[in-house]
Amino acid sequence: MRPRSIEEVRGQGDVLRPGSPLRRLIEGHAGAAGPLSAILWGPPGTGKTTLAHLVAQAAGRSFVELSAVTAGVKDVRAVMEQATRERSLYGRQTVLFLDEIHRFSKAQQDALLPAVENRLVILVAATTENPSFSVIAPLLSRSMLIRLTSLDDAQVGEVLDQALTDERGLDGVFVLESEARDHVIRLAGGDARRALTTLEAAAGVALDAVPAGREGEQVTITLAVAEQAVDQAAVRYDRAGDQHYDVASAFIKSMRGSDVDAALHYLARQLEAGEDPRFIARRIVIAASEDVGMGDPTALQTAVAALHAVAQIGMPEARIILAQAVVHNALAPKSNAAYNGINAAIADVRAGRGGAVPPHLRGSGYAGAERLGHGKGYRYSHDEPNGVGPQQFLPDDLVDADYYHPTGRGWEERLGPRWRELRAIIRGDSPR
Repeated sequence: MRPRSIEEVRGQGDVLRPGSPLRRLIEGHAGAAGPLSAILWGPPGTGKTTLAHLVAQAAGRSFVELSAVTAGVKDVRAVMEQATRERSLYGRQTVLFLDEIHRFSKAQQDALLPAVENRLVILVAATTENPSFSVIAPLLSRSMLIRLTSLDDAQVGEVLDQALTDERGLDGVFVLESEARDHVIRLAGGDARRALTTLEAAAGVALDAVPAGREGEQVTITLAVAEQAVDQAAVRYDRAGDQHYDVASAFIKSMRGSDVDAALHYLARQLEAGEDPRFIARRIVIAASEDVGMGDPTALQTAVAALHAVAQIGMPEARIILAQAVVHNALAPKSNAAYNGINAAIADVRAGRGGAVPPHLRGSGYAGAERLGHGKGYRYSHDEPNGVGPQQFLPDDLVDADYYHPTGRGWEERLGPRWRELRAIIRGDSPR
């Protein structure tokens, strides 16, 4: 089912738009010095090998494929010798497709430079890792860097639909039920190759179950067959519907309720259904402030670290980082005092409370401020005993505002007495 033309390629609309460098390379256009080489960077199953084949088809180019896992400098030199003969004897260009170039050492990548520099070969290199870290700078500067993206669900569905009907695929012998189709799409995770492999496996299972005497009839691939083919049950979860919100809600409430097992269960359901791990990480960060708060201030540090780590690492390893943050959130002492405090303060502001800033707190660092009385009477806190002294900070109509109420749980157990003591000094109250 490998696409034989640009029109058959699913996804990658941005990099294959008319006039784009990659499209021009595929169509056989070249600059004065010949066509540029390209480094294709993207997840598995996004079409890197396919695009390399399409580049080779233009203008009768010769195609050589190497894998950096097994090839070495000797193999690269052999390709260069062959490319020289092709150009000298037949006037043909050679396309060298080098898969997983990130596995080549610096010395091995250096061996490619002369041929790429003088356009002896059109190098089309593929990598799933960031080329900025895995490909040497001289090679990067001599090549186009093209970023490929995972296919969306609709595009994976198109791949499956074509494979079911095309004579190169299952040729109309099988029918894929809608639930089974959705399951295969979710499992693929934007990887067209994985979708086709799963479809082929499911077709094999369905064919084996055909009763004797009914061979030759159209075979239905059901959800049960698809689950059996990949040994993975379909997760009842719709990323755009009620189940998305229901599972996310249960996830947050389980962390709030300190049930680690339940929180991990709902985390697993989201991950297995293909939920964006960055969405999950954002919910954990929110919970770390809303539900844990000052009960354990380090929960927010863990959650924010997880958010950044997940963005850099991705699945499947991101599940470990998310699990650590979930466990921390669930086991931490809980306090929503900061959450309630800001809500109460916002409610006052929206109600129109909060007059002018007291004159002694206003900015006094500009000409004319002193004449207006700005900053007059301000008491510098660092000059006070223990760094705090009596002073009005709130506007006149909110001098008795009482937003923050520390709980007696976790770290906040120590903050409560301190806040009462500070408030008594600042407002001149007796400690309460």
